[in-house]
Amino acid sequence: MMKNLKYVIYRDGDYYVSQSLNIEVASFGTTIDEALANLKEAVALYLEDDQTANDFHEVSEFMLGEFALHA
Repeated sequence: MMKNLKYVIYRDGDYYVSQSLNIEVASFGTTIDEALANLKEAVALYLEDDQTANDFHEVSEFMLGEFALHA
């Protein structure tokens, strides 16, 4: 069964962090391409376990934003 996953990639210091929005899996790399490839591998390994396949949830739309908090 094919699943379409949504993800976000952001820079954190010297690395790019890739994070799935459908399941709680993240990875990183020194380039965007490496971060995405590592995320694909991590998700594939995570979903190999039949029990974790139930953790997947559909994400049809999402918005990426930013706001400031005054502490």
